[in-house]
Amino acid sequence: MVVTGTDTGVGKTVVTAAITAAAQAAGLRVAVVKPGQTGTATGEPGDVDAVQRLAAPLTGRTLASYPDPLAPLTAARVAELEPLELYEAVDAVREEAEKHDLVLVEGAGGLLVPMGLRPSGEPWTVADLAVSLGAPAVVVARAGLGTLNHTALTLEALDRRAVPAGVVVGAWPAAPELVHWTNLGDLVPKLLGALPAGAGAMDPGVFRRSAPGWLTPALHGVLDDWRAWAEEIG
Repeated sequence: MVVTGTDTGVGKTVVTAAITAAAQAAGLRVAVVKPGQTGTATGEPGDVDAVQRLAAPLTGRTLASYPDPLAPLTAARVAELEPLELYEAVDAVREEAEKHDLVLVEGAGGLLVPMGLRPSGEPWTVADLAVSLGAPAVVVARAGLGTLNHTALTLEALDRRAVPAGVVVGAWPAAPELVHWTNLGDLVPKLLGALPAGAGAMDPGVFRRSAPGWLTPALHGVLDDWRAWAEEIG
């Protein structure tokens, strides 16, 4: 399963951790693969490290790392490092799929950000990776203004490639306003979950116990009634 987003900073890593926690609570063996990690020059933990802290997947792998906080292919070029080749990423994910029940592949930025190069020298994206793997996608979206357009564009791009996809709201505000509620209503037909804002700062034990309640059964959670959820949150 590929975890992508409508943009950068929408909560892909925390959603990846939540799906990991819910799946492992359901008894699945989970691997998390990050094809391209950028911004490593700061020395801060990477996205796989964050998922490990929150959800402790059985396996966590980062395939390529680059110092500058740019799109992975651009970061490789700027740093004069070898870009990640598409089929190296495909082979790595398939290798983990042989040993795990679920492999979560977390992208970088949005769906069409250039991740690396094909053998032909053409750039490839997370969308290309999903197609090559035959994997469904989870689109992480914002809760507020602008999310409907960005989400629709991302879902349309996936649909054109015959990639099944659903949506998770990456950070549902503690005090939602009218725009949040109306967006939620519009997203419900494709909605697979919603995480509370600040979930990534939770104690890992609390995070793991809470995660199934944020996700529908399609993502190994227990959330099955959005009306009841909205009434409880409201």
